[in-house]
Amino acid sequence: MRPQHHRVPRQLFDAVAAGGGGASGVRELAMMQYSKHVLLLYGVLTAAEKAGRNAWMARQGYDLLAAVQRHDPPAAEAVIRYPAVGAWALCTLGALRGDQNGSAAQPGRLSAVAAAAAIRAGLPAEIELPVTPGSDTGQHGGTIELPSLGAASVRGATATLRIADGRAVVVSEGDVVEVPADPYQNAPGWRGLHCVQAGALSVLIDDLDPFRMPALSNVAPRMSAAQASREEETLRQAWSLLERHHPASAAEVAQTVAVVVPLIAAGAELASSSSPAAFGAVAMSEPPDPCACAMTLIHETAHLKLSALSDVVSLTLPDDGRRFYAPWRPDPRPAGGLLQGVYAHLAVAGFWRTQRRICDGVDALRAHADFARWRDAAARTSATLLSSGELTAAGQDFIRGMTRTLSTWQAEDVPAEALALARHEAQQHLERWQHDNGPLPSWCPV
Repeated sequence: MRPQHHRVPRQLFDAVAAGGGGASGVRELAMMQYSKHVLLLYGVLTAAEKAGRNAWMARQGYDLLAAVQRHDPPAAEAVIRYPAVGAWALCTLGALRGDQNGSAAQPGRLSAVAAAAAIRAGLPAEIELPVTPGSDTGQHGGTIELPSLGAASVRGATATLRIADGRAVVVSEGDVVEVPADPYQNAPGWRGLHCVQAGALSVLIDDLDPFRMPALSNVAPRMSAAQASREEETLRQAWSLLERHHPASAAEVAQTVAVVVPLIAAGAELASSSSPAAFGAVAMSEPPDPCACAMTLIHETAHLKLSALSDVVSLTLPDDGRRFYAPWRPDPRPAGGLLQGVYAHLAVAGFWRTQRRICDGVDALRAHADFARWRDAAARTSATLLSSGELTAAGQDFIRGMTRTLSTWQAEDVPAEALALARHEAQQHLERWQHDNGPLPSWCPV
């Protein structure tokens, strides 16, 4: 398994900076992330062998994954690309190298990655799998997670996957769990991920993998059938809205988002997140309606695009400790976080820029106000970043590309009532922020 060498062409850089990139540009960013995952997997293997931590299991996994790649490259690629695989590999590599808690190291999980790929490819194999203890199977045994497919519940402390004659079974101390031919279906001892197909959109709802969004404490547990059905229907309706009215954004979402991770909302508002460690995954609580879901997919796709670009091109200088006002957050933000927020809200403003033309009544007023608020907030915060001294030359170019788009939008008319509402809400946010965090620092003008 060999990664490719990547660079970001100027045309792609400029397109992403302007808020786009298109399907082909996003595919290029995704290929960069695939190469990153390949490097991480090799890093896990070599670090495990150096540390003597479950090296034999990591080695058998790596060798089987290489065999799958020779036999069926798309099957291997589908699993290597999987967001939770990248998050697990990054976490494990950091732990093996001593950068974080050593108990987080799980190099043996490379066997589960290989097993999932072998199942997809139908490649005859036999491989020992790690068992995650502490599931609902009782005091002994636990769960075997197969990334991108699902999980098997077993009572034993060890397990073996056998693939032969078109069947894949997990054997563990007398338990035999067969992985269904369609692994996204539930079966005795097996829980499949939820697969959603809607036009060009194909996503998995992952409520099983422990690395599906490891930095968050509010990931939701396994959904009920009713919850899963509601989530799937909302995603389909959101996709229909994107496809009809936001085709350029829809093309990027379809190329970027592979996984939706359900979250537990802390309050009434929709919670969402994404992570540079899990490219392709969007975490969100249950959306109140398809429009909110569509906007969230666009918002988080912007974060993922920028994270992928930032892995190849440095946009900010090392953090100097200064913190800035973000008109969309309750807390002060470093320059890197502020850049992420500005770029995401450029995408949010673009969403409402279109929505305001297809809504009527109170919905149109709300859409106009949201367009004005986030257009203006992104423009002001871009200016703050440009004057901050915390951007690289490439980062300054990136902000200037965003500014060109925002300048065009600044010239667009917004009804007076909506503009007044946007400015009132922006002022309320600033007052709450200053109440909680103190006066704005001198380097952070509004």
